[in-house]
Amino acid sequence: MKWIARQIRWIMVISGALTCTMLYAAFAPTAALTSNFGASLTGPVADVVVRNWGVLIGLVGVMLIYGAFESTVRRFVLWIAGISKLTFIGLVLTFGQELLAYQVRVAVVIDAIWVIVFAAYLVSVRSAPSRPAA
Repeated sequence: MKWIARQIRWIMVISGALTCTMLYAAFAPTAALTSNFGASLTGPVADVVVRNWGVLIGLVGVMLIYGAFESTVRRFVLWIAGISKLTFIGLVLTFGQELLAYQVRVAVVIDAIWVIVFAAYLVSVRSAPSRPAA
């Protein structure tokens, strides 16, 4: 866990950059749904919801990158990103197991790894001895 604590900046940058790739759903909602879930939705509601979904996921990625360089918000950002990723994993495993035949399977596995890494960091920071203020 010490290694994770020492490398958390770059871990967050990589995780954030990968998470930001979902911004493409804001620009190509049909392609994003088809590539990730093997199906698409049509109509104006689908366009709004999928585009908004892509932006929200992208914002989590931006938060991860920001938190990598701004230590005062790092723990908060990791909590929010972790909860977001756990929610996605839970929803897919609960309501969409048949979707695991598509690219979403890769996202579930990678997000699960990020959640474990984020949790390890948060535990290591919490259990680390505090340093006196300079």
